[in-house]
Amino acid sequence: MFPITDPIFYFAAIPAVIVAGLSKGGFGGSMAMLAVPLMALVISPIQAAGIMLPILVAMDIVGLFAYRGHADRKSLIILLPAALVGIGVGWATAAFVNEAFVRLLVGTLSLLFVADYLLKRKRKLGSAEHSAAKGSFWGLIAGFTSFVSHTGGPPFQLYMVPLKLAPTLFAGTAVIFFSVVNAVKLVPYFMLGQFDTTNLATSAVLLPLAPIATLAGVKLVKIVNQDLFYGLIYAVMVVIGIKLVWDGIFSLI
Repeated sequence: MFPITDPIFYFAAIPAVIVAGLSKGGFGGSMAMLAVPLMALVISPIQAAGIMLPILVAMDIVGLFAYRGHADRKSLIILLPAALVGIGVGWATAAFVNEAFVRLLVGTLSLLFVADYLLKRKRKLGSAEHSAAKGSFWGLIAGFTSFVSHTGGPPFQLYMVPLKLAPTLFAGTAVIFFSVVNAVKLVPYFMLGQFDTTNLATSAVLLPLAPIATLAGVKLVKIVNQDLFYGLIYAVMVVIGIKLVWDGIFSLI
């Protein structure tokens, strides 16, 4: 049971874990989904996903402790059941799903969402109300895309951001949502052979970074004002949206 020893891998993996930890701590929205693409610069995306999932689960545990008592229960009640269905769909169709198409779809939706926000910004619209129909739809998509390509962040945010919750409430809700999603994903990932000894040993080497980066993200959320917090989320969604669209198109060509 030996980890990856190539130093070039760790030049990509260490920043990937730090970025994921900041995001898991609630800072930067869906930045955690950049971790696998960063690692995929030096190893296969499938192996990167297998290495990252145990680390993400460890980060989730730290986040749950840090944000205990901070969550929007109604959002979770709406989103989580649909997300579990989405994971099931992803597992059932794992052999047939085109990951490139999923990335292209998620990236396009993210960019359209930000464009819609920019067009409406001058109208100073208030916060949106909860919607079981919208939440169930985006929850299902988040569960599915999280299983297929660790890109559940944008669909989750497409429902959550318009609610305009306080940053700590938004972050706490995200932590609980993805803690459940990632924990459930462990079973199908194991059954699909994602956790071989090399991947698990490599996860263990990187694991000490997880709580440090996650707690740094928690600290940043508490000191950054709400306008800047959501502005950063929109900015990250643009970057990730462009990245996903590019990767999707490039893979389909």
